Amino acid sequence: MADLFDTHPSEPASGTAPRPLADRLRPRALGEVIGQAQVLGPEAPLGVMLASGALSSLIFWGPPGVGKTTIARLLADETDLHFVQISAIFSGVPELRKVFDAAKIRRKNGQGTLLFVDEIHRFNKAQQDGFLPHMEDGTILLVGATTENPSFELNAALLSRAQVLVLTRLDEGDLERLIARAEGELGAALPLTDDARRALIEMADGDGRALLNLVEQIAAWKVSAPLDTDGLTTRLMRRAAQYDKSGDAHYNLISALHKSVRGSDPDAALYWLARMLEGGEDPRYLARRITRMAIEDIGLADPQAQRVCLDAWETFERLGSPEGELALGQAVTYLALAPKSNAGYVAYKESRKAAKRTGSEPPPKHILNAPTKLMKDQGYGDGYAYDHDAEDGFSGQNYFPDGMKRGVYYIPLERGFERDLKKRLDWFVKQRAKRSGD
Repeated sequence: MADLFDTHPSEPASGTAPRPLADRLRPRALGEVIGQAQVLGPEAPLGVMLASGALSSLIFWGPPGVGKTTIARLLADETDLHFVQISAIFSGVPELRKVFDAAKIRRKNGQGTLLFVDEIHRFNKAQQDGFLPHMEDGTILLVGATTENPSFELNAALLSRAQVLVLTRLDEGDLERLIARAEGELGAALPLTDDARRALIEMADGDGRALLNLVEQIAAWKVSAPLDTDGLTTRLMRRAAQYDKSGDAHYNLISALHKSVRGSDPDAALYWLARMLEGGEDPRYLARRITRMAIEDIGLADPQAQRVCLDAWETFERLGSPEGELALGQAVTYLALAPKSNAGYVAYKESRKAAKRTGSEPPPKHILNAPTKLMKDQGYGDGYAYDHDAEDGFSGQNYFPDGMKRGVYYIPLERGFERDLKKRLDWFVKQRAKRSGD
């Protein structure tokens, strides 16, 4: 795959400030874009659309600095469409109306318009609906860019008229080639050791634009010898990880943590816990979710698991951050290694379904108290067998509503403590059948 940025040096016009490195290395053709083969390759969606001459409206979903704006601009060049760029942060209905009016005039003169809308998820429902008639009559070809999950942030009507393409963060190989292209433009190698160069790539965290900004800073340093990793990190702050506590990353990472615990992988679980903490997640939110994992995925296979989580939560409240976060890490490790069972969770959900189906069915009269004469006359408490007086402390009576088929909701698994519970339950089932004559 060709590199993301072209290699042609661009000198600033006389009397103007130097152009930023990222702007000087902006690709001039789609073939120069690095990465994103999953959308740009010959058999990928954009490759097929361009080859057939049938480009449709698009939504680019991906993290910052991976080429969303650049690809949109190059698509306009490839299809001879007039490129218009707006940002949902700074645009409202008056600005959109002007854009649509200009596109209509342009269309009458024989040229189409590719409207690129950055941060399109920031438009409200009514504003998003405003694009629809202009997309349908061909006034504009819409290309929206978003860092948020379109399924949650964009209207269904808009999504039905546009194809969502996922752009991914640049990998280490992509970023290394990007550095090499930048060095070619600058005419000199960066003053970094190999280890420091790798650390620089880690700092960029998959963001090509952020990497070029860092490269531009480093190129301006006056150093007598290549800097090692310590020298680099002393001069540059590590770029903060991309994490939005109310956005898509929040839900993706908590899902990864939960499934790692469920999958009995303590190392992966600790990694995702650390990622969320590094991103600034509220440890109390994590404590609550970890406790939920103990109830949902471990349950009675290890009744101690819930107590471990509650103790870790209380420990955090007493110690605070960062010391208290260690307790959360230990709880996550315990959960990952604990025997797993969702039998209690399944039983609860099935019992709720049964309760909804049966409506207002009353309990059988023999298990109702009869504190008044009227209630006794109605048969409340008649025939009730006091279990402590029965053989083995078990009467085997029916406790479901009269006429309702007996439900079976809790089915313990042969794991952990539930093995013992299963033995007890099986014994009760046999005794109930024996004493009821079944």
